[in-house]
Amino acid sequence: MNTRKLAYQIVNKVFSNNNFSDKLLRNYSKKLENNQDIKFLYSLVRGTIKMKGYLDYLLKHLLGEKKFEKTPLKIKIILYLGIYQITSLDNVPDRAAVYETVELAKIVFDKKVASFVNAILNKYLRNPKIDLPEDNIERIAVEYSFPKHLVEKWVSYWGEENTEYLCMFYNEPPLLSFRVNNLATKPNKIFNYYSRKKIPIKPFMCSQNIFQTNAGDEILKDVAFEEGYITIQDPSASMVVDLMNPKENESILDLFAAPGGKITYVAEKMNNTGEIIAIDKFPFKVKELKKNLNRLKIYNTKTIAIDAFKYGPVAPAFDKVLIDVPCSGWGVFQKKPELRWQENQDIKELIKLQENALDKASQFVAENGYLIYSTCTLNEDENERQIEKFLKKHKDFKIVPATSLIEPGFTSSCFLKTIPFMHHIDGAFAAKLKKVKDKK
Repeated sequence: MNTRKLAYQIVNKVFSNNNFSDKLLRNYSKKLENNQDIKFLYSLVRGTIKMKGYLDYLLKHLLGEKKFEKTPLKIKIILYLGIYQITSLDNVPDRAAVYETVELAKIVFDKKVASFVNAILNKYLRNPKIDLPEDNIERIAVEYSFPKHLVEKWVSYWGEENTEYLCMFYNEPPLLSFRVNNLATKPNKIFNYYSRKKIPIKPFMCSQNIFQTNAGDEILKDVAFEEGYITIQDPSASMVVDLMNPKENESILDLFAAPGGKITYVAEKMNNTGEIIAIDKFPFKVKELKKNLNRLKIYNTKTIAIDAFKYGPVAPAFDKVLIDVPCSGWGVFQKKPELRWQENQDIKELIKLQENALDKASQFVAENGYLIYSTCTLNEDENERQIEKFLKKHKDFKIVPATSLIEPGFTSSCFLKTIPFMHHIDGAFAAKLKKVKDKK
């Protein structure tokens, strides 16, 4: 099977249909038998998607603005793949990149398109020095391949230097983070197990339960994962559960539960006691959640496939309610490269959905219970501003300072807040709200 053809098919589906690359890569990589080919496929696909903005900038200079606009997307994708190999993949010689890309154009299109691709790639090789914009914000957007409006927003938060660090982090290959399932084993046993197997892992700085590794492929194929001794989770996600601080025999509701990383950790902290209701709108996601629950040997969790806004009966019956709401995903650009280009996201619509989710979830919280709101975005309109609006409307809730349960380095004001360029993990936000008697 032609690896570059698979890469073309995946990138085309991502850019044409707004598909997510991770699922496509998992499915398409099954067609390859060689591990090196699989690694090359992942590297080529993810890198090409991440660097689309930079590649567009180069192509505009090579083709001219008018010809660039007239060139069909499918042909641009062929050129993206070729130029990305030349600019970013040191293990692929330039001439090999040109030859293989031209051959790919023959397979996907015809000799005429292949001749065009050959001419453009060789034009770049003859003169690869293309100046970046002089304006610093435009330069950062082009060089690190992000939409300019995102760079402008980040600069307003952290300044130009830190924004550049953020962009650099997002373009690095991600480490795999995993959590030890304490229902099945202990962190020291997992560390010793992988040490014997000579698979390098290191504990995350503020958690004995989370490890990170650059040997993700080996970890995911290992029996420890298959048998439920470990599970995949970023440290930022585990901290949301640490902030939640679930206790044995509590009643817990999660209204946006899939894929289940947080709720399985909640169950683990409860030592399989109490009751957890895990809701998700999509049946196929609930099916995957059930698989994870079974793999991790979790028995105190009931799953329901239903829209969170239709779940009932509505009653203040739960000790803790978690809503990990749909969001813009600015915190996970390293692992989900296509999110930076998905212009179909309506932020205003998302913010309204989040507001409604907070209102709905608050109705299930028992007196002296807790509501935990979390996102994987850095957008303050979806984070701090949402909590401010909620507290103005709901006088029967008050904020619980995150510093009571989270190390201060991972907090901002009263909130859990992880910043990728500072903490070298996904970006996340969480607020813990306690239900008290209405002060009216």
